[in-house]
Amino acid sequence: MKLQLIGKKIGMTQIYDGNANLVPVTVVQAGPCPVVQVKTTESDGYNAVQIAYGAQKKERLTKPEQGHFAKAGIDPHAVLSEIRFDDKAPEYKVGDVLTVTTFKEGQIVDVIGTTKGRGFQGNVKRHNQAGQPASHGHMMHRRPGSIGMRQTPGHVFKGKDMPGHMGQVRRTTQNLTVVKIVEDQNLILIKGSVPGANGDLVYVREAKKAK
Repeated sequence: MKLQLIGKKIGMTQIYDGNANLVPVTVVQAGPCPVVQVKTTESDGYNAVQIAYGAQKKERLTKPEQGHFAKAGIDPHAVLSEIRFDDKAPEYKVGDVLTVTTFKEGQIVDVIGTTKGRGFQGNVKRHNQAGQPASHGHMMHRRPGSIGMRQTPGHVFKGKDMPGHMGQVRRTTQNLTVVKIVEDQNLILIKGSVPGANGDLVYVREAKKAK
């Protein structure tokens, strides 16, 4: 089981640590995340807790979604996510609230988000290729060039680096360090960068492969 919080990326800044070193950090506003549902092997076939994030107007939810929150006695939220428990039943109950105090300073975490969309891009930007000669008269500066395989095998191999849509995919940045927690503002300051643009939804969890 890896505890997790839902939040949004605020942006990047820099702060001094205890040794007077300037550290670049990403500010994430995480939680509070109320527990909406508790699942067990007896009732659902597996152990998990369902948490919510982001206040939402009741009118924006479907009837089943409204009923789900009403049954739990919790105000409507925009996002739902599950935390699975492998070995034992969850110790949480409906109504419990997970906050940034779930984590502590110095802890190693993973951050999951959706990368920035870059639209349709060519090989040089999308796959970091070098390009071809840029001299006067040359007409293939940033083109991929030949991709054929002659008569044998007579086709282009699947997976060939080609121009196409870049970005806007789910990515996990692993083994980041929590530098500071601001409890009264629900902020986690994490060393380094995390996926996504400012304001995008992110998931902060205990690291799966902590060094």
